[in-house]
Amino acid sequence: MLDLVKIREYGNVEFLAKQLVEGFITGLHKSPFHGFSVEFAEHRLYNTGESTRHIDWKVFAKSDRLYVKRYEEETNLRCHILIDTSSSMYYPEKTNGKITFSTMAAGALAYMLQKQRDAVSLTTFSDTIELQTPIKSTPSHIHKIFVDLENLLQKPKPNRKTSVADTLHEIAEKIHKRSLVVIFSDMFDDINNSDKLFSAMQHLRHNLHEVLLFHVTDRATEEDFNFEERPYEFIDLETNEKVKVQPSQVRDYYQSAIKTFYHDLKLKCGQYKIDFAEADIAQGFDQILSAFLVKRGKMK
Repeated sequence: MLDLVKIREYGNVEFLAKQLVEGFITGLHKSPFHGFSVEFAEHRLYNTGESTRHIDWKVFAKSDRLYVKRYEEETNLRCHILIDTSSSMYYPEKTNGKITFSTMAAGALAYMLQKQRDAVSLTTFSDTIELQTPIKSTPSHIHKIFVDLENLLQKPKPNRKTSVADTLHEIAEKIHKRSLVVIFSDMFDDINNSDKLFSAMQHLRHNLHEVLLFHVTDRATEEDFNFEERPYEFIDLETNEKVKVQPSQVRDYYQSAIKTFYHDLKLKCGQYKIDFAEADIAQGFDQILSAFLVKRGKMK
């Protein structure tokens, strides 16, 4: 697994993304996917009930899985990758972990999409849209996205709040053709007013877009509240509000509140037919690529 600190030091997102994706595909070869073409753009999973005319029986013989040959017109997916760049995404501060993880994951998806000849756009946002590229599939465009991602890695921690809901409404108005919208965010917008957030998600779905939400967390501390028992000064990264406590004084209350928030988030994603995927920054990037391929396989 790539070390998040080393990613920031090295900075070559394009090279690292290529290594990640090719390593992931090699891993698939060692699994039940053994023998499946690296050029996975040429195949997609067989959907029950469709014609068997285009099943690739050679791949079935090697992998014991049904794939159909994909033709050029089927590969024209349009994918908008959205990265939340608000202050809370720069936690933990030692590694700027969540933003570093999201940047690298977005780079891996961009490379994977390029291999599949799909069109990609990159959007970064906090309380406003900060960057929004056109959506294209040309090599020069993808290279420019990698440059934008490297620039994001080098930016110092901002002092910006999140406004996921308002930004998603704005983006929904700007995306005119049916697309897959992939979001990297910790979703710490207004955990007490999730209806506003899901109104924005519903806006995307109403416009017939598919949505895949990667919920980016440092699970050990943000969910499990795994801190040593000693005095800490906890700082809200978006308001700079500070509180001095020992973890045991607030652990039960915090865990109860955050688990309720996470549960509601997953539940409402299910209700709105939004694909929800955990993205624990300690678990590496295979979780991202696997979830994306599952979603990509569902889309004709």
